[in-house]
Amino acid sequence: MQQEMGVHCTLLGRFSIENLENDPKRVQYYTSFRDYEHFMLFFNCLGPAVTELNYQCLSLTPKDQLFMCLMKLRQNKEDLELSFLFEVSESTVSKIVITWINFMYFQLKEINIWPSRDIVTDYMPDDFKYKFATTRVILDATETPIQKPSHVDAQSVTWSSYKHKNTIKTMIGCTPRGTVSYVSDAYGGSASDRQIIEKSELLQLNLNLFEQKDSIMADRGIMVQDLFAAQDVKVNTPTMLKGKSQLEPEEVVRDRRVASKRIHIERVIGLAKTFKILKNELPSGKLILGSRIVFVCFSIANFRKCIVNENA
Repeated sequence: MQQEMGVHCTLLGRFSIENLENDPKRVQYYTSFRDYEHFMLFFNCLGPAVTELNYQCLSLTPKDQLFMCLMKLRQNKEDLELSFLFEVSESTVSKIVITWINFMYFQLKEINIWPSRDIVTDYMPDDFKYKFATTRVILDATETPIQKPSHVDAQSVTWSSYKHKNTIKTMIGCTPRGTVSYVSDAYGGSASDRQIIEKSELLQLNLNLFEQKDSIMADRGIMVQDLFAAQDVKVNTPTMLKGKSQLEPEEVVRDRRVASKRIHIERVIGLAKTFKILKNELPSGKLILGSRIVFVCFSIANFRKCIVNENA
């Protein structure tokens, strides 16, 4: 039996994206892209610099280095397993993954994912436009579990009372049509939504991200109306009771409408979290790359089919 397995492994040879050219199911499983052509579209979008990275692995082509990195993000493969599959050392795997995460981060950062008011309106689903036409972005926070830090202060900063574990927390924004349009830096899980927004580019007046009368849609926990008042931007959140025993009927109807549209950001976050590296504990050795890993995974989501129907 062992001899048969050895022959089988020898016939398969080194793992390579080229071997999956006619196997879209496995390409999607390992990379999130629907097939080989879709993978190559993304690879080509990264530009000619793929051949000029600081760390060069001569035994693997740039395409297979990207393939390896995507397998790490998508399926959270151990470095040891990737070293077996690609027939390189564990240290080589680690260097390739770190190099490509940094490279993709800087390349994808060059893409302006914040669309203009006109583009948001043009692609806004019909029912959304009817009910919340001024919406520019839907915001929600997401948390990624991390390995418990050894230092007590770091444990405190990253402890999430919501998740009851150590995490890093990121604010995500999407358009009403479901395109990721904003990804904040990652902060320790103890940071509040308000603290993250206070430090974000969303409030930098010199960037002119918002126009007057724009609105933001968010969960009731994101209480930042006062922060955006200077830009004449409204924050739409479900109604707070504020001492009342129950909401008025019109408030209930409005809240249901907000909830039915705010669910788009939850679906977008769910799509990005098909990258298992965002769902399993990020090891301490990768924590320094936390912000970049989150950004890359959410940016790749924009290269995939829109999950929000045009009539939603």
